[in-house]
Amino acid sequence: MKIIDKFTEKKPLISFEIFPPKADYPIDTIFNAIDELYNLDPDFISVTYGAGGSTKDKTVEISSYIQNRYNLTSIAHVTCITSARKEINKILISLIENNVHNVLALRGDYPKDCKISPPIDGFKNSMELIEFIKSNSNLCVGAACYPEKHPAARSLNDDIDFLKRKMEAGADFLVTQMFFDNDLFYDFYDKIKKKNIDLPIFTGIMPILNKNQINTILNLTGNSIPNKFKMLLEKYENNPEALKEAGMSYAVSQIIDLLSWGVDGIHIYTMNKPSTARKILENISAIRSVLTHESKFY
Repeated sequence: MKIIDKFTEKKPLISFEIFPPKADYPIDTIFNAIDELYNLDPDFISVTYGAGGSTKDKTVEISSYIQNRYNLTSIAHVTCITSARKEINKILISLIENNVHNVLALRGDYPKDCKISPPIDGFKNSMELIEFIKSNSNLCVGAACYPEKHPAARSLNDDIDFLKRKMEAGADFLVTQMFFDNDLFYDFYDKIKKKNIDLPIFTGIMPILNKNQINTILNLTGNSIPNKFKMLLEKYENNPEALKEAGMSYAVSQIIDLLSWGVDGIHIYTMNKPSTARKILENISAIRSVLTHESKFY
């Protein structure tokens, strides 16, 4: 099923993100986690691609496993920074042959210490990738958006202008980068509406469960941390169990606020930990059941 068709449902959608095992780990190490996530009844599971497409074969295999073993909607990430058009087309054909109907089109990042030059017949950005996918397939295409702007963008306004170009290129829905300040998302939402960007949006939420995790995220994304969350992290930084509990509680409070506001969907970065997803759903199930994503609070 195409993800865009799921928005005909009134209740807000819930999705999970997982990543393929590293090169020196067998692929079936992820299958047990998928089995547990399936039992939580998500609307879809997305599978990341790895820097520079380093896990692309596993991404296709895992997305196919989710789709065909469970008849659960899967979405495969596809990045283009190191790929020629011929290579991307081959991946699209493989996904279609395996009944995967959804992709998240991203520029992607170079692998660490990478010396690869961009291919001559490649893509300048994710907008070109979206155009290519739409021209060569009937896949449902998601695009990324950044409430605090993409790290490479000159300004948030420039980034929103580029987001509109991605919509015009054929993007069907949006998934935000993870964020920790809901007010920044609400401000971002108002700004994109003024630009007539009207695609459904999944808001990305990552529970912070250890001290190293937050440093890694900040270095990768450049996101800000609101003072109340910063104080919480500092208070429990030397108590791993307390920090884990506090981080989970903060993520749940974020999600409840977003659901109450009327968000279209929640996208949970699970870090391949079904227990994380389970705890979140246990805390929001009753709230989710009585809410819709039809009306936003302004």
